Amino acid sequence: MITVVTGGAGFIGSHLVDALIQEGHEVHILDSLTSGKKEYINPKATFYELDICRDDVKGLFRKIKPAYVFHMAAQADVTTSMEDPTFDAEVNLFGTLRLLEASKEVSLEKFIFASTSAVYGETEHIPITESTPLGPLAFYGLSKMVAEFYIKLYQQSYGLPYTILRYANVYGPRQVAKGEGGVIAIFASKLKENQGVRIFGDGEQTRDFIFVDDVVQANLQAIKHGKNEILNVSTMKKTSVNDLVELLEKMENKKIKRLYLPRKNGEIKDSCLSNEKAKQILKWKPAHHIKQGLEKTLKEL
Repeated sequence: MITVVTGGAGFIGSHLVDALIQEGHEVHILDSLTSGKKEYINPKATFYELDICRDDVKGLFRKIKPAYVFHMAAQADVTTSMEDPTFDAEVNLFGTLRLLEASKEVSLEKFIFASTSAVYGETEHIPITESTPLGPLAFYGLSKMVAEFYIKLYQQSYGLPYTILRYANVYGPRQVAKGEGGVIAIFASKLKENQGVRIFGDGEQTRDFIFVDDVVQANLQAIKHGKNEILNVSTMKKTSVNDLVELLEKMENKKIKRLYLPRKNGEIKDSCLSNEKAKQILKWKPAHHIKQGLEKTLKEL
């Protein structure tokens, strides 16, 4: 099967490319290398250094005629989205639109979109289900939310099949130590350098940390399952930032100095997603407890 992965030189995208190639897909990577890295590109994939916001995606799709598109490329940093919402929208919204326009012309079998728990914002009920009202607090969540609506409308208007996967906080090898989503990568990097960590807020904020290999498996399952569905990809377990630091201390047998700073604008207090729908529809469940995932992550540093 001919498969396109945008952001295939990035954190999650490169792991997905590796798995798709192992499954026998002919993979074409579209990546501008703004945040992706050449060393993460699988040599068995065809690579195009291409900006989905500016370059000729339609022409490329007509040439390679993909069956599946995994849209992983994104501006994924909450702080950046608050400082430059125009750039955030250009990448996450207009980049997605250009891909949808290209996809509708090639009889695509499915458009699989990497969304985020940030679309929910602050909610009263935990765990968060897919029917929870959306209320993003940051422009990152907003741009992803609007992109979701465009994807659904393209299906209604042009019959373009999709699966939207809303990720919890993904972590693992190859993650860039930047932004809220990369808190584990940041802490692991500081730990390796014997430095302290900065915690924004009181550290009692919770996240649903999911290992990258589990996210990849959910994407693979979305090829055959979850047509025109929106699904949370998560562990359905809460871990506070303070608990995370304590776990790293125990694993590495060393004390980590903590510097507490004011809470960042646009960040939510608690996030934990229900994965019951994904378990049922995707025939998938996460395989890694956070300790197992951290062990694998630390080994790669």
